Amino acid sequence: MAVTDTMRQDIQHLRQIGLFRALKSADLATIAGAAWHRQAERGAFFFHQGDPAGILYVLTEGRVKLTQLTDDGQEVLLRFVGLGEMFGALGALGDTLYPVSAEAAEDCLALAWDGDSMTGLMESTPRLALNALQMLAGQVRELQDRYRELATERVERRLARTLLRLAAQAGSQMPGGILLDMRLSRQDLANMTGTTVFSVSRILSRWEQDGLVKSRRERVLIRNPHGLQVVAEDLPPGPTGGEPEA
Repeated sequence: MAVTDTMRQDIQHLRQIGLFRALKSADLATIAGAAWHRQAERGAFFFHQGDPAGILYVLTEGRVKLTQLTDDGQEVLLRFVGLGEMFGALGALGDTLYPVSAEAAEDCLALAWDGDSMTGLMESTPRLALNALQMLAGQVRELQDRYRELATERVERRLARTLLRLAAQAGSQMPGGILLDMRLSRQDLANMTGTTVFSVSRILSRWEQDGLVKSRRERVLIRNPHGLQVVAEDLPPGPTGGEPEA
């Protein structure tokens, strides 16, 4: 199979993505040759909850948010998909319908494979299948942690954990702290932590006074990661930590 310049670029992308870790060059060329590119402008959807499933995506530019509608019509933000992460996998490789919606949080570009092609690639490349299982296991663990937090922890701890998790996924080190490099509304944070916009706004305002964060419209800067960790873990506050709410 002839390797085009576009395929060479795709192969370079694949080398940096966990799903394709430790694969041989020939396998990467085959995988890249089976993919196509999918663009989505901010606000556009890769797929909606309940759509027939059949495509697996790996994000190469931008950020995607995964949401789910409850039976009473409430939208719940489950997580953000970052560079190099796959989404749509559960639907494309198992379920017949997508269990979530995938919306471009900013202009996005993704590599895409139909389910049958990806299944064939995994059957012929065991390392690819193992990598996919490891990535899915990590996502399941994250969702389990989220459910545990919602069931057992106070709002302040849930919000602190959410901000720290987002910092790990999409944080950019800045002179004044860690910037969450995504558009993130207070409604998004309320959905992710299972609380109200009022509660999120109240807590962020207090944390801003305490020097933990700096919050602006759809942007959050974590000024004191250690202090936020103190709140997240319910630790005794140190000299630089913020006081968790009783």
